[in-house]
Amino acid sequence: MIAWIGIAGVVGACARFYLGKWISSKVKASFPIATLMINVSGSLVLGMLYALHTQGNIPNEVWFMLGAGFCGAYTTFSTFGYETLQLVKKKKFLLAVAYIFLSVLLSVACCWIGIRFII
Repeated sequence: MIAWIGIAGVVGACARFYLGKWISSKVKASFPIATLMINVSGSLVLGMLYALHTQGNIPNEVWFMLGAGFCGAYTTFSTFGYETLQLVKKKKFLLAVAYIFLSVLLSVACCWIGIRFII
């Protein structure tokens, strides 16, 4: 089981890395839009997985593999923290506050939407 969680984690981390690079190449901004989009989309997927699991539509093993493994590696709180501090360091306080607010609000909202979409 742990091996499958690890494999899913590798896939999630690679997806985050390459999607982040792709988004950053398409959108040139001082705002960390790539991490925001990744964290929000990961929250949506995790909400859907949670709903599927609690309804008995996916077994524990799939829930752990995709929830903890893929989504855990795909989303990134550490990068969010780092990018927030970089905005503060550059004295872009309004952007830092907007990033914090949008990250939390949109991630929680999309998790809820993911749950509601399945239920």
